[in-house]
Formats: sequence, structure tokens, C-alpha cells
Amino acid sequence: MKIICIGRNYAAHIEELDNERPSEPVVFIKPDSAVLPKEQDFYIPDFSEEIHYEVEVLVKINKVGKHINEKFAHTYYEEVGLGIDFTARDLQSKLKKEGLPWEKAKGFDGAAVIGKWLPKSNFTDLNGLDFSLHQNGEVVQKGNTAMMLWKIDELIAYVSQFFTLKKGDIIFTGTPEGVGKIHPNDYLSGVLEGKELFSLKIK
Repeated sequence: MKIICIGRNYAAHIEELDNERPSEPVVFIKPDSAVLPKEQDFYIPDFSEEIHYEVEVLVKINKVGKHINEKFAHTYYEEVGLGIDFTARDLQSKLKKEGLPWEKAKGFDGAAVIGKWLPKSNFTDLNGLDFSLHQNGEVVQKGNTAMMLWKIDELIAYVSQFFTLKKGDIIFTGTPEGVGKIHPNDYLSGVLEGKELFSLKIK
């Protein structure tokens, strides 16, 4: 299983981190060891003082594909979900400044929260999904997939130019504005179209 992540896919998030707007999707990968086991708390690693939450809509690939045409991309997934791309922001900033890869800041153990999956047939328009992240009961991130610079099918077509997509691969489609720091004893929960798809405690 590959975890393929898209960075800088919401304009307001690009602005809040003072990044340049990309001309094509920014792609990075998390190892499968980054997946936080179900029902497990997230433990803040000792190598970072600034772990940020980034809530994202997820797509699970259901068959093998390479060089997928965008008009057929919808046939490569049947489920959508919600998750968190945890980021060691202080470490990422240091790595970016030095022109180095982000993996240590993005792919550490537990850095990928994957919630429950829902059939995409539950939704009339995947390009209009409301989602949000709640920190201790307060909404801290709120987005809609209509705000994506590149929509789900475009991302699948783009990514498949470089990587063969396989059954079970997961695409993290990017985060909206509002990313922020987590603290010990925080409680996070994610909601997609009114349904809570994950919740976890921070230790």
C-alpha cells in the first residue's frame, strides 16, 4: 500500500504558509508505517516541538492503473474518506530551507490518520464535499472539495503518470486553510458531510 499525498491543493492554505502557488500538483509519499493503528492515540514525537494537524479528504484506489485518462479516473475508486496528514512543521521548515526532502517531517510513525470509508455513491457530487476538523470540540479547519486547485479525478490521472496505482493505495488530496499545532490531551475529530469518520486523543 502506498500513501500518496498532495501538497498545496487549496489556495488559502498556500497563502497561510507563505508558499508559492504550484503550476502542477505537489506530490509526496508516506510509508505504510506512517499509518496510525485504529483506535490508537497519537503520541507527539520527541523530535518536534510543532506537530500540525492537516485534515484531508482521502480516496482509496480499487484496481491497478497506469497513465489513467482523467475521464476514466472515476472508475479507479469506490470509496472516499477523511484523515489527517500530521506534519512536523518545525522540521519541515528546516528541511525546506536546506532544499532537502520532507519525508522525516511527513512520514514518521503515526503521521497518517485514516478514518472510516464511505461509498462514493453516497454523495451526489464529490467536487462539493464539506469537511471539517474539530479540536477539543471547536472547528479549526473547514473546507470543501470545490476549493481544490486539482480535483480528485485530475489528481488520479496526474499521479498515475509517475506511479502505478494499485488496489489499496490511498491518496490524500490536500488540506484547506486553518492548520495548527496539537497539544497533549487534545481531542481531534473529523467530519465529512455531517458524518464523523475519525476521532483520536493526543498524548
